[in-house]
Amino acid sequence: MSVFLTSVSSIVVIVLIMALGFLLRKFRWFGDDFAKSISGLITKIALPASIFVSVQKHLTRSSLVGLGKGLIFPALGVIIGYLIAWLVVKVLKVRPGRRGIMMNAIVNANTIFIGMPLNMALFGTKSMADFLIYYVINTVSTWAFGVFLIYNDDPTADKDSKKKHKISLQKLLPMPLVGFVVAIIWLLLGLPSSKPDFLFQTLGYVGNLVTPLSLIYIGVVLCDAGLKNFKFDRDSIIALLGRFVLSPLVLILLIKFGAPVLHFDLPRLMQQTLIVQSATPMLAVLPVLAGEAHGDVEYATNVVVMSTVLFIVVVPVLMGILQFI
Repeated sequence: MSVFLTSVSSIVVIVLIMALGFLLRKFRWFGDDFAKSISGLITKIALPASIFVSVQKHLTRSSLVGLGKGLIFPALGVIIGYLIAWLVVKVLKVRPGRRGIMMNAIVNANTIFIGMPLNMALFGTKSMADFLIYYVINTVSTWAFGVFLIYNDDPTADKDSKKKHKISLQKLLPMPLVGFVVAIIWLLLGLPSSKPDFLFQTLGYVGNLVTPLSLIYIGVVLCDAGLKNFKFDRDSIIALLGRFVLSPLVLILLIKFGAPVLHFDLPRLMQQTLIVQSATPMLAVLPVLAGEAHGDVEYATNVVVMSTVLFIVVVPVLMGILQFI
């Protein structure tokens, strides 16, 4: 029961912050350009800072090296997830502006804000090392590959020949990826993970803006689009099925059938942790990334809100499945 309440508590916090953004926009505290302005702050400044600080906080050089064979299965799960998502997008002829969003929605999870509290409630601090395995894979998947799918799905690119042929440094090396690469190099060099104090405190404060600003951004988009326009359309249902059914199912099959073939004896706690993380809701920052790439922000907002709210139903089902893992 405490696990369920922990999950509900996390979701209520998310919904309340989105509601705050909705109301502030409705009462015109935010201007028409607010969402566009804030997206740049989130993706180019706050996200790199957040990723850098998170890596320093949750990883050490020894723990990074010690992740070892546990990385193989979530990595394979992500690769298979992308392949299936790509096939779905092609077969169903998903329109430009939604393709990259859908593939990210299916494959990448909200590991920090929802996944980590849920994991701690389920398994305690002893599961932290196993949680980091999925965190690393999810971070690399999102910022080394997933973000490119969104940027390259810009529906306005074909209308502007100059933009089409221009090599964008931002697309080639997005700032969140820069933050992750710098963090890993910092870690491998054995540099202090909390010194100098003023630098890490500054990065920590700026990085902490990501989640609340992303959720406020979602609330603003909800207000501008109108709640009545958010519904379970075909593309939303596919994204939700991919996130809550396909991703955990692929990982379960890989662990149950792949581990024996490779002669890997994965601890039960590691198996359960990886499966739990694979079924967490979509990234809160997804609508922000969609806005940066001129994608379908309303669709991105739709699937993020739906996946977050529906996670209340997913948690009990997930807890039942874990009994057989």
